[in-house]
Amino acid sequence: MRPLADLPPYIYGTTRLGHDDVPRRQQAHMARAAIDAGLWLHTSRQYDHALEVLGAAFEEDRSNVRPVIVKLGGGTADDVRATIAENMEPLGISSIDIGQLSGVGAFAEDMIADGPILADLQRIKDEGLVGRFVLEIFPWTSDAPLAALRAGHLDELIDGYIFYLNPLQRFASNELWDELLTQDRAIVSMRTVAGAPVHTLRDVPGGAWKPYLQERAVEVAPIFERSGVASWAEFCVRFAHSTPQVVSTVGSTSREENLRELLSYSKDIVPLPQDVVDELFALQRRWSDETDIHAEPWSM
Repeated sequence: MRPLADLPPYIYGTTRLGHDDVPRRQQAHMARAAIDAGLWLHTSRQYDHALEVLGAAFEEDRSNVRPVIVKLGGGTADDVRATIAENMEPLGISSIDIGQLSGVGAFAEDMIADGPILADLQRIKDEGLVGRFVLEIFPWTSDAPLAALRAGHLDELIDGYIFYLNPLQRFASNELWDELLTQDRAIVSMRTVAGAPVHTLRDVPGGAWKPYLQERAVEVAPIFERSGVASWAEFCVRFAHSTPQVVSTVGSTSREENLRELLSYSKDIVPLPQDVVDELFALQRRWSDETDIHAEPWSM
């Protein structure tokens, strides 16, 4: 069985459960809605008080604690262990189903050199603190995973790769993307709908949090319109699952109606027509060379 093949097609991202612009009561309601829907959850200490909101929802019914993917960062194994503890305590859990590692710092160096941190992280899995690891990728962190993949250094440790993948973003360099597909590696896409409907990103002042997203929406909107797909959410879910290596997509929302929409489109998924996918992939390849790989870290 392909690694991560047991993941559902859609995973609820908890980013909005920690944002101060969403009322705390609404956050609690969304946590319960995601749990009641039987979803996997993607979370992090970085999402402000999202862990506390989830932990309170878990406490209401400990028989229905959902599997979690948790951001664990990078660095040394001691750094990762500390982050594991920091996340498990507010959730009231004793292990993490999938830990999301970041290829930065000493970990990035050891990826290339097959250094001792890799074995140290493997021991965390062997101890049962984390069931599996996925490696988070950004354009500015693509070089080390690419070298490690080609050398086979991550074959045992890493079960899959996770990064922004939607019609407007593909946060792996062209070379790394090609390598992931060539090696048939499991991929989890993040930011399912790119933050907002494409027409909002294109037309509404402030609808895109960075200018590059508005510029890309100008190019993507006509493709979406020609596709004949009525819903941007449906278009994005189908786009993610148009790549066979993608096992799931992670998307966040603070509205129950949006969650139900995403869930409805995550059943019996039909990939987008190949010509639509090819158009989007061509744009992403150009964007990666022109913009993404030159971006300052965390600027996109």
